[in-house]
Amino acid sequence: MNGLRDKAAIAGIGETAYSRNSGVTYQALLLQAAVRAIEDAGLTAKEIDAIIPPCFGAPADTFAVNLGIPDLRYAATLRIGGAAAVASLQTAAMTISSGVAKNVLCVTGWNGYSGARIKGMGSIWDATITMMPIMREFEHPFGFFIPVQWFAMMARRHMYEYGTTSVQLGAVAVAMRKHAILNDNAIMKKPITIEDHAKSRMMADPLRLLDCCLESDGAAAVVVSSAERAKDMRHRPAYIMGVGEGYPESPDYLAARPSLTETGIKKAAPKAFAMAGISPSDVDVAEIYDCFTWNVICQIEDIGFCKKGEGGPFVEGGRIELGGELPVNTHGGLLSQAHVLGMNHIVEAVKQLRGTAGKAQVKDAEIALVSGFGDIGDGSAAILRR
Repeated sequence: MNGLRDKAAIAGIGETAYSRNSGVTYQALLLQAAVRAIEDAGLTAKEIDAIIPPCFGAPADTFAVNLGIPDLRYAATLRIGGAAAVASLQTAAMTISSGVAKNVLCVTGWNGYSGARIKGMGSIWDATITMMPIMREFEHPFGFFIPVQWFAMMARRHMYEYGTTSVQLGAVAVAMRKHAILNDNAIMKKPITIEDHAKSRMMADPLRLLDCCLESDGAAAVVVSSAERAKDMRHRPAYIMGVGEGYPESPDYLAARPSLTETGIKKAAPKAFAMAGISPSDVDVAEIYDCFTWNVICQIEDIGFCKKGEGGPFVEGGRIELGGELPVNTHGGLLSQAHVLGMNHIVEAVKQLRGTAGKAQVKDAEIALVSGFGDIGDGSAAILRR
């Protein structure tokens, strides 16, 4: 399981401004983030020889042509939604360790508010749901076709089985907002309380408005290189210690699952920890995919930070806030910074390990975990170190 450990490192990071009206095209956002990541690594576009583009809408050719990449040796598109960004680190590490390429660009983003909004069933979302044919055939006809409905059912089952409460969901929302307020590049800057969460309108019982991630415009990117090469680049590298992917039983059909309270991250995280040779207690900061507040609680359990059913109490009392036992989503996450399919979580993890996270810096952070959560439970995990 340690074949990829420390063989590759994140050498460059880049992100756009996050907003609800970017004023530019989807392609322009992606290219802006890509250019910034390449420059941050101290490279030129000509030195990029592999690309892992977003899971929809922008093939590798888009970047090769517009950035002027003369020798594209490898490209792969990972069709697992919000799990793709973190999973791309595994693909990049495999590409580099096998000698196929030297510098891999991983990029994602969208005009998720001003462009194709999920609530409006825009073109990007229409393309995405084609990846879940069984759900489309057997569940969509009954009106069960937007994410808040899927995860509301999972959250309600978790409440039934383990006594998880709406107040505990609210604790996640409050923590993410506290962290976003410290971040200059975050959309949501107004403080919220548990009472604000309880008063926010119901979206799909038991999930309220403040349980839901943002619709936002933006893009983020990273450049992955060999560990040896990254040592001589512009910034301190973030070494990829461990990576893993995992998928729930019946990946795209909720009604057929034996459990609604366990997801693919339960399979992905042990692989990442085994490769890294560490345990959850060694993690200093966690950037956990937070499309909804319940997903954070579920993943905290499935990753192994606590036992199954103990995630609700775990997030209370400031435990996941800065200064707590496990700081989570120190940038504000999808709930309060921006939704760019999780690549911003990776960018933040690298900042924490570089010591450049500003007001949200976790003191002496040496090991960071990043998770991805795609579609209706696909999971990915990466463990990074200084």
